[in-house]
Amino acid sequence: MPFNIGPMELVIVLVIALVILGPKRLPEVGKSIGHGMREFKDAISSADKPDQDDEDESPALKTTERA
Repeated sequence: MPFNIGPMELVIVLVIALVILGPKRLPEVGKSIGHGMREFKDAISSADKPDQDDEDESPALKTTERA
């Protein structure tokens, strides 16, 4: 990572987040951020792989062209 974040900086950021968001809302925000990161990662990895639908349609197009 390009950022040099040490343990003290991480603690400061977490304390500020706790003060701003509060103890009830902090887990919800963390959960939604994690969910968004997971969706982003899945979208990026699926862009690298070919879709299954494209592979399934190719033989169907070849059979209709022959007929």
